[in-house]
Amino acid sequence: MMQNPHQKAVEAQFGPRAKAYVESAVHARGPDLEALEALVGQLKPARALDLGAGGGHVSYLMARHAGQVTAADLSSEMLAAVASTANERGLANIETAMAAAERLPFADGSFDFLACRYSAHHWLDFDGGLREARRVLKPGCRAVFIDICSTGPALFDTHLQAVELLRDTSHVRDYTAAEWAAALGRSGFVPTASRTWRLRMDFPVWIARMRTPEENVRAIRALQKAASDETKRHFAIEDDGSFVMDVLMVEALAH
Repeated sequence: MMQNPHQKAVEAQFGPRAKAYVESAVHARGPDLEALEALVGQLKPARALDLGAGGGHVSYLMARHAGQVTAADLSSEMLAAVASTANERGLANIETAMAAAERLPFADGSFDFLACRYSAHHWLDFDGGLREARRVLKPGCRAVFIDICSTGPALFDTHLQAVELLRDTSHVRDYTAAEWAAALGRSGFVPTASRTWRLRMDFPVWIARMRTPEENVRAIRALQKAASDETKRHFAIEDDGSFVMDVLMVEALAH
């Protein structure tokens, strides 16, 4: 698969951290996963796609209810970790595919369910990734997108994007709920439901998982300490740098 410079940067960031993401408590559990499992358990799809699979937690969840699950990710090391973990757990219905979200190697309408969790904020082409998600999903079938989101006001948005980029230089953008709804509509989806949660990030664990360089860690802490009182309250910034992010889950139908 030919990769552009941004895709190479994403793989370089995440490949060596595959084990950390498989073992990450933040990624392995949460109310969003509980909500997703309830939906997948109800729908029981024949063939489901985990788009931007990362540590594979969505794949393992869906494999308990779907006939076949495809875990697609840009990182070959992530996919190797997913395949190994699936084998350890006895999940024989998970296959892996190395692919960029904007160029999926699947035929139109290949899947009857699609889930994407904590991936879209890395996509170079947000709309392009959503168009591909719509293309490979059968008309009338459901997709679920879960990601860190921006709450909108410029003061908070600038702080969030800055600390995200300093922590992980492959970060592109955390989108607002309105941006998600508009982009899904442009891409051939009809949003049907959304909900949000607040997720506490333990600062030492958060930076260790990405092996953030020490100079970037110092920059993040400097931004946190210099933030306005309003920003500190919004993100519930603690003395050690731990803080709260907003998580958005959007359900949409392929039009």
